[in-house]
Amino acid sequence: MSALKLPNGPQTHPWVQMYQWLTNPLEYIEDCAKRYGDIFTLQLGKNVAPQVFISNPQAIGQIFTTDPKQLDSGESAGIQAPLLGRQSLLALEGKPHQRQRKLLTPPLHGERMLAYGELICDITQQVTNQWQVGENFAVLSSMQAISFQVILKAVFGLEDGPRYEKLHEFLITILNPKIPILRTVLLLFPSLRQDLGAWSPWGKYLRLRQQIDQLIYAEIRDRKAQPDPSRTDILSLMMAARDEAGEPMTDLELRDELMTLLVAGHETTATSLSWALYWIHHQPQVRVKLLQELDKLGEQPDPNAIFRLLYLNAVCSETLRLYPVAVSGLNRLVKSPLQIGEYNFEPGTLLIPSIYLTHHREDLYPESKQFKPERFLERQFSPYEYLPFGGGNRRCIGMAFALFEMKLVLATVLSHWEMELADSKPVQPVRKGLLFSPAGGVQMVVKGRRQQNQVVRETSSSLL
Repeated sequence: MSALKLPNGPQTHPWVQMYQWLTNPLEYIEDCAKRYGDIFTLQLGKNVAPQVFISNPQAIGQIFTTDPKQLDSGESAGIQAPLLGRQSLLALEGKPHQRQRKLLTPPLHGERMLAYGELICDITQQVTNQWQVGENFAVLSSMQAISFQVILKAVFGLEDGPRYEKLHEFLITILNPKIPILRTVLLLFPSLRQDLGAWSPWGKYLRLRQQIDQLIYAEIRDRKAQPDPSRTDILSLMMAARDEAGEPMTDLELRDELMTLLVAGHETTATSLSWALYWIHHQPQVRVKLLQELDKLGEQPDPNAIFRLLYLNAVCSETLRLYPVAVSGLNRLVKSPLQIGEYNFEPGTLLIPSIYLTHHREDLYPESKQFKPERFLERQFSPYEYLPFGGGNRRCIGMAFALFEMKLVLATVLSHWEMELADSKPVQPVRKGLLFSPAGGVQMVVKGRRQQNQVVRETSSSLL
């Protein structure tokens, strides 16, 4: 397809566009949307397919409902996942993708998911009990510790011990590089992935990945040698699952899907929790309403009742709207001539649903830069207007689990602790690898333990 037939976009050099996308992505795509509309083309680097960013809900609806034979994601769409592996749900397409999705969905939904409620609350209390009254700390670090333990214990089913500690150490190292932008560049440019020895960036990465794999495969071998049908962790459920032909997942498939659940569910949940705590304490009236809603459940609320709270759900929804951790949905590769809106796209074009730009459409979300949970109490948004977990056949299978964890962690923290922001400066999102986190990790101060109802009355009085 010639550039003339593509939607309008910047005419600057492709490397300039790539630089702007890497260093200042949110302002860059917002500026493009203002100039070129809700469908525009970027050329992010030389000799790569043009990328069409789309924030028009009707067009996004078409993308999410188009037959995957015509338009799909996966490895052929440029999804590079060297840590996750080629059997990862993100990299697969076609029938293999459908098979894996069917096998993975049940353990992350319904009653099986709800069974992890007590574990999530216990882990949250264990981590937050280490907080020191009066000391500044980055809440993101605590949320990372919580989400990480939830994954190792609920997903991997690991108990405290040598293997748990080693896997924890290696995973933290590989998921939190000292120079995030370097890791981003290596992921975006495969040609730079050169193993020049243990001290080279990619060489170090490969050796760390190998150590992680050894631990994961050892755990899988032990489970197979000593099967325990009473186990309820997600790895055990995955190992017990069978496809339509009665076949189980291979060890390689189990490894790659475990890593996918870890990477997709660790940093994303921790970041969303940090943003939520920031907004809740940045706007005291939000905290008041939340505590009033939580207090009605009593001192030891049922996790399922917490999950159903309306205002808590609105707060989580608005958090995920304002600064979605992933600003774009997964790339979709056009496989056969396709019309989306007024545009005709030829094979080889990449279509990208822009989550961030869609969430900031003023016609959908007036004063879109403002944190207003009430939006989600006043109306319902379609899956093409509100899409923090993507959509179509590529919607995140861990969505229900992530929301469940997010609500329980917030409820536990708010019910037990009196906190405030360390300063009044607005917190801005910054790129952290391929995701976006709050700058500084949201600095907070613990004022003390919370006594139920008392704080709500005091805070309410201070707002009058």
